[in-house]
Order: sequence, then structure tokens, then C-alpha cells
Amino acid sequence: MAEQRLRSGEVVRTGIGLGSAIAVTISWSLHKSLLWVIIHGLLLWFYVIYYALTR
Repeated sequence: MAEQRLRSGEVVRTGIGLGSAIAVTISWSLHKSLLWVIIHGLLLWFYVIYYALTR
């Protein structure tokens, strides 16, 4: 059971890291602006919190 929780934690960390990287990459490729990259990176966290609270 503890091993399964450890794997779940790793998957969540990897998923959030990958999600942030994708959001930043797409934002940069579309807007070429560091300000938009920061905004999209922060908004991703708000979405993650919203999703966690509503599911």
C-alpha cells in the first residue's frame, strides 16, 4: 500500500511538472513574451487547485 502511494505521488509530481512545461512552451511559441509565460504558468496552478477542489 505504501509503495502504491509513493508511485501516485511521483505520477502527480511528474504530471504537474510536465503540464507546466507544456503550458510554458505553448505560451512562448504563441506569444513570444516572458510576461505571458509567467501568467500562463501561474494560471495553471489555479486550475490545478480548482480541479482538485471540485473533483
